[in-house]
Amino acid sequence: MTDAMHKQTLPQGLLTPRWTLSELLPGGKGPELEDVIQEIDETASYIQSLRDTLVPGIACEDFVRLLNALERFATLSNRLGAYGQLWFSEDTQNREALSYMVRMDDMLASLQNRILFFNLWWRSLSNDEANRLIACSGSLQYYLKQQRNFKRHTLSEPEEKIINLKDVNGINAILTLYDMITNKYAFELEINGKKQQLTRDALMGYVRHHDAGLRKGAYQELLRVYGADEAVLSQIYTHRLRDFTNENLHLRQFQSPISVRNLANDVSDLAVEILLTVCEVEAHVFQRYFKLKGRMLNTPKLQRYDIYAPCYASSDNQDNKPHKTIAYHDAVAMVLDTFREFSPQLEVLVHRVFEQQHVDSEDRPNKRGGAFCYSALPTLLPWVLVNYNGQPRQVATIAHEMGHAVHALMAHEHSVLTYNATLPLAETASVFSEMLLTERLLATETDRNVKREILQNAIDDIYATVIRQAYFVIFEQKAHRLFSEGEIDLNALYMSTLSAQFGDAVDVSKDFRFEWMAIPHIYHTPFYCYAYCFGELLSLALYQRYKEEGEKFKPLFLKILSYGGSKSPDHILNEVGIDISDPALWRSGFRVIETMIHQLEVL
Repeated sequence: MTDAMHKQTLPQGLLTPRWTLSELLPGGKGPELEDVIQEIDETASYIQSLRDTLVPGIACEDFVRLLNALERFATLSNRLGAYGQLWFSEDTQNREALSYMVRMDDMLASLQNRILFFNLWWRSLSNDEANRLIACSGSLQYYLKQQRNFKRHTLSEPEEKIINLKDVNGINAILTLYDMITNKYAFELEINGKKQQLTRDALMGYVRHHDAGLRKGAYQELLRVYGADEAVLSQIYTHRLRDFTNENLHLRQFQSPISVRNLANDVSDLAVEILLTVCEVEAHVFQRYFKLKGRMLNTPKLQRYDIYAPCYASSDNQDNKPHKTIAYHDAVAMVLDTFREFSPQLEVLVHRVFEQQHVDSEDRPNKRGGAFCYSALPTLLPWVLVNYNGQPRQVATIAHEMGHAVHALMAHEHSVLTYNATLPLAETASVFSEMLLTERLLATETDRNVKREILQNAIDDIYATVIRQAYFVIFEQKAHRLFSEGEIDLNALYMSTLSAQFGDAVDVSKDFRFEWMAIPHIYHTPFYCYAYCFGELLSLALYQRYKEEGEKFKPLFLKILSYGGSKSPDHILNEVGIDISDPALWRSGFRVIETMIHQLEVL
């Protein structure tokens, strides 16, 4: 870290360890809350009152009036929903927060059903009539076009209502059982000679521990607990496969199971197929890394238990513990300096998020684990949660989440319905910002061992976001295909995907055959996970382009961010000369990863 960073004095407001949520509900959870609830109920009733105006030839002014009401509904819904999510994240044992969140979820779902008719009507229109109304819809044109993408897969209103009723007591109820079963799991791990009861988040924190025994114990306990319910969890997934196939392939006539997710993400089947194929072909890049990691850990072959093992050991660090921690003050200063060096405009936005106390950085009991950025409304600054513990990788985490924040703030002029980036582009600014910060850490650090830690942590995180997520989707694709052909052994299928992913670089023990059951996305949102590797590889490719083009690249990057979710991924990226159907794009992301692995090999 440079002397300038050490000397920099930051206003105390920037370093407040907890956020404030007062902007979401300025009057708190009393009369103000009831006023907002009454307003959203009245807004839903107003939208319902306009149903009779939805006739062929509806006047543009009447259509715009309805769109304005839908925006108002979304604004109020986001305000109420965000408050519950953020309040609960502060303390997951807070019963009042949990009660509020459950109440809001139930109420908002009921309100959404009351205005469901608009989307069904909109999708039923002829193309000529829809195009006429799109032309007078201003900034909501892409939102409306995206809804129209589902026209040929939308059923009649009575059929859609039947499906909604079926889902409540059908697949949704079954998935709720999955959550109820798995959320009750208690995990036991022996730590310092004493057995402790842990939540899953707490347990998984030990898979990155410097003690190999704790890493192995944490994984074995996770897989033991999930494996004990193998019969019921496998049956739940079988119902998910059956329901997904019956509704989306047989009734809605999608070409393939993954086409459902692709259409929601507004990317072509071809682009996603190319992305996943490149990930399979380039799996050797991470296999090379895991062989290197095995050598760093002085083991003949890396065990799957040690996939995230820190490699801190050196002649002066036989305990294999981190060489260095970074004070939160210095971490914030470094993040601000990194953004300012790339773009003073972005640094100003990050400064505002800290200054207005929208960051919860304190690592405390019962707080939600991990990190996230929550963008509730275009008129409000996003909220950022991290659990800062002083490790260098945590500085990169702050930069990552602030990347999400500036992405939302750059798009703040768009509607509440279009300002958040679509899922495939949602990681663009975050990964790019993390790469900028990682490069800064490497450039300013003089200790070779600390540099090794920084690089290794960065590559570990990239693995978890790229290849790991890609192979989850490959597993899902095979499961859906084989299910339609008859009975399948899901555990054996998952083990075969692990074998393809790791090759001869990692020894995968048989207990990992249960790992797929511990991935909620596979149950709740089929094929969701490819968006992670899409976003990561795209951002790495953009970062490489920045390294090649320098200042000339910056306006293009800021332009991508300013779109938010107001245009399709294809439209946004084509404007800056990027084709997501070109395998070279995805391969260029892997070349950045190879460069990082080479740097680690040299160190």
